[in-house]
This record gives sequence, C-alpha cells and structure tokens, in this order.
Amino acid sequence: MNQNIDLLHGKILPSLTALALPIMATSLVQTAYNLTDMAWIGQVGSDAVAAVGAAGMYMWLSSGLVTIARMGGQIKAAHAIGEGNKEAAGFYAGGALQFTLFLAVLFALMVNLFAWELIGVLGLSNPAVIADAVRYLRITCGLIIFPFMNQTLTGLYTAAGNSRTPFMANCIGMGVNMVLDPVLILGLGPFPRLEAVGAAIATVTAQGMVMLVLLYFRKSDPVLFLHVRLMKRVPAKFLAAIIKIGVPSGFQSMVYCLISMILTRFVAAWGDAAVAVLRVGSQIESISWTTAEGFGTAINAFVGQNFGGKQYKRVKDGYMTAAVIVFIWGCLTTAVLVFGRRPVMSVFIHEPEVVLLGMEYLRVLGYSQMFMCIELMTVGALSGQGKTLQCSVITIVLTTARIPFAMIFGKMLGLNGIWWAFTVSSMLKGVLFFVYYLGVLRQLLREPGAKV
Repeated sequence: MNQNIDLLHGKILPSLTALALPIMATSLVQTAYNLTDMAWIGQVGSDAVAAVGAAGMYMWLSSGLVTIARMGGQIKAAHAIGEGNKEAAGFYAGGALQFTLFLAVLFALMVNLFAWELIGVLGLSNPAVIADAVRYLRITCGLIIFPFMNQTLTGLYTAAGNSRTPFMANCIGMGVNMVLDPVLILGLGPFPRLEAVGAAIATVTAQGMVMLVLLYFRKSDPVLFLHVRLMKRVPAKFLAAIIKIGVPSGFQSMVYCLISMILTRFVAAWGDAAVAVLRVGSQIESISWTTAEGFGTAINAFVGQNFGGKQYKRVKDGYMTAAVIVFIWGCLTTAVLVFGRRPVMSVFIHEPEVVLLGMEYLRVLGYSQMFMCIELMTVGALSGQGKTLQCSVITIVLTTARIPFAMIFGKMLGLNGIWWAFTVSSMLKGVLFFVYYLGVLRQLLREPGAKV
C-alpha cells in the first residue's frame, strides 16, 4: 500500500497533519528510547546517569555530522520531487546514503581511538563514572552506522511524503529497547548486571533493528526509493549540492553540541549530581523540542516540495498553519514542566537532594518551550527552501551567547544561572527566527513565476 502523502495538492492542514503526526510520534518514540534508558539507569544511581549522560554528548555531536548527508539529501530530493525530476531525486538520495556510510565509518574509528581523551574533556571527577562513560561511548559510537543510516533513511522517506514507515520502524525498535533495558542494565534472569554497558547494548540493538526495517520497506516506496541505486556511482554535481546544503546545518548542530559540552563543564563545577540533572532534565525537556523538531521535519518536506514546484502561496499557508500548532504545543509543555516538575523528575532521579536540583532545571527551562518550538519549526521551513546557511548563522550566534550568559547569570544565581542562560537564548532565537521568516515569505511571494 502506498504510504506517501501528496504535499503538492489538496487542503494543507489534512496533508500536513497526516505527514507531521507520524513524525512527531516518531520523535516521541525516539525520546522514549532515552527516557527508558534513564529510568532504568536511574535505578542504579546518579553516578551511572552521569556516565551515560557524558558519553551521550558524543552521540549528540555525531548527529551533527550525519546531518550534512541527511539534510542535504532530504532537501534536494524534495526539490527534485516537486520539480517532477525522479531521476535527480534518486541520485540525491543515493548520494546521501553513500556519504552517510562514509561518515559513520570515519566517526566510529576516531571515537574508539580517542575515547579516554574525549571523556576526559568533560571534567568528570569520579574514576568509576569516567570508566563507565568510556565503555558506553565505545559501544554506541562504534556501531554509529545504525543511527546514522536511520537518520538519513528517515529524512529521505519524509522528503517523499512518507512518515509512517519510519514511525513503524521506530516503534519496533522501542519495543526491543524496552525489553532489553531492564534485562541488561539490572541483570535479570541468566543475564549479568551490566549497568551503563547494558544500556549501550540495548540501544544499539534497537537501532540496528530500526535500520533493517527501514531498508526492507524501501522496496515498496514508489516515489523515491524506486529510483535509488545505492551501489551506483553518483555524479559529483549531486554530491556537491548535498554538501553545499548540508554543511551549514551539520556545522550548526556540531557547534551547538560543542557549546553544550562547554556548558557541561560549567555545570560539573557543582558536582556529578548536577551533570546527572542536566542529562535527565534535558531528556525530559526533549519531549517538547523533539516533537516540535518532528513538525519542523514535516514542514521541511512540505516547503521543499512546494518550493521546488514554485507554489509559494502554499509555502506561506503551510508555515502559518504549522506555527499555530507548535505554539500551542509549546504552551502545553511549559505548563507540564513548570507545574508538574516534582512528579516528573522523581520518575528518573531518586535521591531527594538531586530531585530538588532537577525541579529547578525543569522550572527555568519550562518558560522557554513555546519559543523553542517556534524556532525549530521555522528552521525546518527555512531549510526546506535551501536557506541552511541563514539558519546556521542565527543559531550559532545566539547559541554561542549562552557561554557569556552562563558566566554572568552563574555568578548571580549559581547553578540556576546556567539554566537561565539556556532559556534566555531560546527565547531570543524563537522571536528572531519568526520575524526573519515572515520577511522571507513576503519576498518569496513577489518572485516571478510564483503560483499564487
């Protein structure tokens, strides 16, 4: 059965919603991976949480690297589909997958060679925590090919208007992860108690299952994958276009992660418990931003296809529809984080003093959620037009500002000052991106040849 949604014709809200809901659900499922890990690791103690959190920074960093291939392939494939050029779309998709495999091998080798040094820069103080972090890092990043391929394949499915297949694949992966986490982390039945290492094995096994499902169902996709030949040489001009579009987004993501690692060192000054709070709190908060990012992925494909087809009025209407939806979602998540912070944090952290630290994190970060949601959705729309460089400049400048904000606010408010640095930066980005894109839309509608 054809799972692809027609994004070029018909009413906007039904088609955009039909594409976005599985993506948002997929984002929630992916968040559930991490939350499940944290819930079971939390049973071991905050030291184990800190170890997984520290190593997880490099998984986050790696996502910036694969973003180059994923974003470049997704956007250019969507443009080609909108133009009706299926052959070009196939070349863009094939090039993105080949580039992804190359990046995965390169990153896995580098991380395993320098694992101790990479964990060392995060400023952890407990030798046992450091050792667990190294083990977790080597397993998850050594098999980074699974999440790398999953991200690129998901982006290509979405570009073709198919968000249901990635959702189904991730649900299967989540099921595998939920079964393996308690078994391997706590050592149930005949299995040994592996703690952080068990979480890593469960995660990569689930990711491997997702990749197999995505690869299997590509054969039934009539829009894009029918024209993809993975082993066929891709002309240089297609790879160049992928890299040109993808590099700004990838660089932005990696800079964002590096800044977060610097801020993690700031947080580490308050002890490993504060690092654990940052890790757990960010995972809880990610329920908000990964959902908004999922909607941003949907609007990226919608804008990409309609921009390629010069249907600029449809681009504007799609963006405004999405903006209203994610703003409402942001307001709802703000209410949950601010007013429900104690029971939420208590699920993942069990030491009373650490719970109190976590509650303050959720309260402060809660105020930024509606702004963050608008930011991420707007980045998706801008990227769909190929304006990844503009997105990167705005994001990098205001994210970098978190460092001086943290230094200033930290002196005034202590650990809470670090959290306020995150919130103020997100508020500024949300407002600036929204105002900037309104200007882009006004200019776009004046373009010659626009179908309005």
